[in-house]
Order: sequence, then structure tokens, then C-alpha cells
Amino acid sequence: MLTSKIAGIGCYVPANKITNEDLKEYMDTSDEWIQERTGIRERRYAHRTEETTTTMAVEASKIAIERAGITAQDIDFIVFATLSPDYYFPGCGVLVQRAMQMKEIGALDIRNQCSGFVYALSVADQFIKTGMYKNILVIGSEKHSFGLDFSTRGRNISVIFGDGAGAVVLQATEKEGQGIISTHLHSDGHSAELLAMYNPGTHANHWVKEPLADYIDAPIGEMFMSKEMIDKAQNFPFMDGPAVFKKAIVKFPEVIMEALIKNGLTTADINMLIPHQANLRISQFVQQKLALRDDQVFNNIQQYGNTTAASIPIALCEAWQQGKIKEDDLVCLAAFGSGFTWASALIRW
Repeated sequence: MLTSKIAGIGCYVPANKITNEDLKEYMDTSDEWIQERTGIRERRYAHRTEETTTTMAVEASKIAIERAGITAQDIDFIVFATLSPDYYFPGCGVLVQRAMQMKEIGALDIRNQCSGFVYALSVADQFIKTGMYKNILVIGSEKHSFGLDFSTRGRNISVIFGDGAGAVVLQATEKEGQGIISTHLHSDGHSAELLAMYNPGTHANHWVKEPLADYIDAPIGEMFMSKEMIDKAQNFPFMDGPAVFKKAIVKFPEVIMEALIKNGLTTADINMLIPHQANLRISQFVQQKLALRDDQVFNNIQQYGNTTAASIPIALCEAWQQGKIKEDDLVCLAAFGSGFTWASALIRW
């Protein structure tokens, strides 16, 4: 029976390093304030005009493809996860296909934000297991910096996010026990507006319940940003941080345990947990909840901030490069984010 293995992995982060001290120039904040709440010391910002979600994805993909021992011409499908596409449409998948001069292959874009890479991996896994495709490029890439509110008003969100990309090449393997063991996907849209970017969009006010109606009051069908929308910061992301935190620390452990129980395993069997890098405090809570040792969990949010769909492949790549993931290790990926969506994947490396 065919299973899917990660044959190559790569990541890319911009050279432009932004520290917490740098952000003090734009908003009322401090290094201590940011680290205490998020664990973040610095993040990377893409060049405003020369780097895009797609160009970063291409750089990560080149590395993954080379490490897989194939060429761009061997890729027969792309799954691209992002919340920050270059264009409203088309998606970034076709832009990667063009930039890397691939064949006229299929390209699928995934919009599951923080859980996007695990969702993308799960989708690609199905295509590999059925034998439909042989070499699938799975990407998570984000350029958040162009869409953040760099003022004191927006600091609770803006200090968290960074830019970057990660990619893997998924291939079939017949080696028993190797590759993706299982994936587990969930969603609950009841609290969708607690972590969202309301505009631009095609929402209708009847979807919005109090007390959020005050934030979204544009007439149905209005397709432009009014001064009132801008004054209310509706062109920037909105997050109810405490509510998201409370939900995340419940769903993270749940979806990890779901994967382990499904496969008759325990937390002691995990060699490496790669959590989505949302907040170091969340990762530490999950580690404590599951009684995992420090060497069983990898975090790099301190250096890169939250890169949303890119955070898991970047962290996975760095952990592997540092020799913390070895052949036959059991690796667990887990994410929680906007939607709300959450997901996990178990992989035998």
C-alpha cells in the first residue's frame, strides 16, 4: 500500500530582521511587553516591492525540490497554503507554476490560515495514496507585513506576525511504517469573527452577530473601503486575543491526542512535536499539558514571529536541518487558527 513521505524540505525567510526595539519607533510598546505576551524577540519582513508571497515560496520550493533529488519539471501538482496571496485572484499556486517554468500541472490554493499547511499536507496525501500524482509540491508562504497596522491601535496584532515560506515535496513510498500515518482536520465557524480580516470581502451584515455588528456596518454589496471602514480599522486584521488563546489551549492538545489514540500511540512515542508558531505561551502550555520534554518540542517563534501557514514548514525544516529529526522519528504537526480551524498530522520520518 502506498503512503506519502516527505522527500525534500526547504524554507526561506527574508533578510530584513525587525526586532522588538525597532517596533518602538512606530507604536507604544517594549521588548519586555512583547516577549512577556508572545515570546517573540524578532521577526522578518519581506522587501516591500521585490519580495512577495510567491517569490518567497519559489525560494523555499527550489530547496525542497533539490533535496528531493528531482527537478521542477518532475512536479505534477501544487498545493499552496496562504492567507496573504499576491492577488485577490488568481491564487499563488499558478504563480509558482509560472515562475518555476513547470509543466501545465494542477495548482490548488488552500485558505485555512494557521492550519493551512496541515490541511494542504492532508489534501496532497490523498492524491499520493491513490497514485494520482507522484511528486506534489506543498507550500506554506506568507507576507503579512504589507497588511498590518503599525500604530499603537494595532500593536496587539502587528507585533506578532512575520514573513516567510516553507515547502515540502511529497512522494509515494512502499516502506512499511514510513511517511504520513494519519491527518486530522476540524473546524468551528461559530466564532469566525474573533480572528478575521473583515474587508475586503463580500460579507452581508446578517451574518454578523452582536457585539461584532458595530465593526461591520457597510451596506450589503458595497465593494470599496469607505472612510468609516478605514477609521474603524476594518482594512486590518482583527483578533480577540484572550478568546483565541482560551480556545487554542483546548483544541491543540485535543487534536494531538486524537492522532495518537487513533494510531495506538502515546505522548511518550513522540520524538518531535512541531506546533504552529502562534504564541510561545500557547506552545509552552501544550507542552506542559501533555507532559512533553523540551527535546520533544520545537519552537522558533522567538526569531520569526507567527508566519501563519508558513510556520510549521519553516519550523519543520529548521528542526530537520539542526539534526533534531532523524530517520524513523515520530513527528507530530499541530495547528490552530482563524476559522476556527485546527488540525494535526502524524509522520514517521
